[in-house]
Amino acid sequence: MKKRVDLPEKKYEGYIFDLDGTLVDSMPLHYKAWRKALARAGAPDSVFREDEFYSCGGKSANDVVSFLNGRYGLVMDAASTAADKRRIYLEMLEEEGMEPIHEVVEFVRSLGDAPKAIATGSAIPGASRTLAAAGLSGLFDVILTPEDVENGKPAPDMFLKAAELLGAAPGRCVVFEDAVPGIKAAAAAGMDCVQVRRASLA
Repeated sequence: MKKRVDLPEKKYEGYIFDLDGTLVDSMPLHYKAWRKALARAGAPDSVFREDEFYSCGGKSANDVVSFLNGRYGLVMDAASTAADKRRIYLEMLEEEGMEPIHEVVEFVRSLGDAPKAIATGSAIPGASRTLAAAGLSGLFDVILTPEDVENGKPAPDMFLKAAELLGAAPGRCVVFEDAVPGIKAAAAAGMDCVQVRRASLA
């Protein structure tokens, strides 16, 4: 099996993790939910291919719809389409369950009481149920979503807020991320970053 991550040997004051595609293999499920929600909203099938999906990693669902409207000249309602996507994802999660990315989760468990946070582009209901489905509830001191900050990824706001809540200096934190927007956000926050390599959606 292909190795997904090169784990750091350096010790940090704070450990910050993205959720989808970093702690859990949820990206294929999110993508299926997006395809279904966008079809319901009247988007053509050519909209939101795999590369676009990953380019939006860390964005809120509302921001994703706004991005697609702007790129393709669509007029989908951002709030209702995003809400539909979240509902579809939760239904699929209930039916299909969720698999953790074991290399990363084993590392999280090895950290013991070290300060740990999640900074995710998902809304809190989806994030909480994803963690529960993967058996990861209770492992983290802090869970942050785009609703908790002014600007989502690739802005550094979520990671800086996570460091503050963990009581750690930003320069002494490490971020685990799978998507380019999150990697850029970690760099903007002045934090080391460990990339979790993604599996194919196919």
